[in-house]
Amino acid sequence: MSWNPALDPHCPTGDEVDAIDTIIIPRARDLGGFEVRRALPAPRRQMVGPFIFFDQMGPAEFLPTRGMDVRPHPHIGLATISYLFRGRMHHRDSLGTDAWIEPGAVNWMVAGHGITHSERTDDKTQVDPMPFFGIQTWVALPKDHEDRAAEFVHAPVDALPLLEGEGKSVRLVLGNAWGERAPVKTASEMFYADATLAPNAAIPLPDEHEDRGIYVVEGAVTIAGETFEAGRMMVLRPGDRLSMKAGPMGARVMLLGGETLEGSRYIWWNFVASSKERIEEAKEAWRAGDWQNGRFQLPPGDDAEFIPLPEK
Repeated sequence: MSWNPALDPHCPTGDEVDAIDTIIIPRARDLGGFEVRRALPAPRRQMVGPFIFFDQMGPAEFLPTRGMDVRPHPHIGLATISYLFRGRMHHRDSLGTDAWIEPGAVNWMVAGHGITHSERTDDKTQVDPMPFFGIQTWVALPKDHEDRAAEFVHAPVDALPLLEGEGKSVRLVLGNAWGERAPVKTASEMFYADATLAPNAAIPLPDEHEDRGIYVVEGAVTIAGETFEAGRMMVLRPGDRLSMKAGPMGARVMLLGGETLEGSRYIWWNFVASSKERIEEAKEAWRAGDWQNGRFQLPPGDDAEFIPLPEK
């Protein structure tokens, strides 16, 4: 698919507009040879549109039999997407899903009232070191979807809209932007895109969404005269028509945003909810551990262990 939207010559550039509302420097955490950098939630910003959690995973190199090993754990009130640039990850959930997450594909897990899943790099055929790099995000659900049934949807990489031309390649992962719409249905209006820009290439940013954010994965970009290096998230001021330009070495960025929800959300451990009462109910259900008849079940084929409820 060729690149469609043209860069508007009247789009403000340079110092014409104070474009950036918030700059977020992710917090780094070492998980034992595997670094995670968390941009959302942040002290000054809980969400960008419905996006309430944003982790950069890696880059890392996993040795055979060693890597990511996240035991079964629960979620409520959100949808997750693990988007990989390199490597692969084994996903199993309480719906019976058993799938490998591959680079560029969409694996959209809606928790709703409750789901349990595990994330591992447990490929027994792996004999060489495996590079691993990706982004994990959570999207908070609107109130009328918080108690919906859980769901898992897969969309292969070749099913996603790809816009190319003028030194840029943009894959629309979720939602709608630049006149295109991704195939996976979401509960609210949003956009999530993976953009690779050649040196000095420019791209117009979607202006039809209320909230917009940019995370620099690799390289550097310039927005309204300011340059931002890899590992930064910029939240833009609503309504401004803006473009972004890659630096002399090019850039790879994730663009995200959408309509804001009807209120803030509580977030505790793996639970997201519009009320504290919903969080407490989920905590009690996980603590009870009634995997046969309770709110949560363990993933078939990965039910020998689970992550206990944290003390705090």
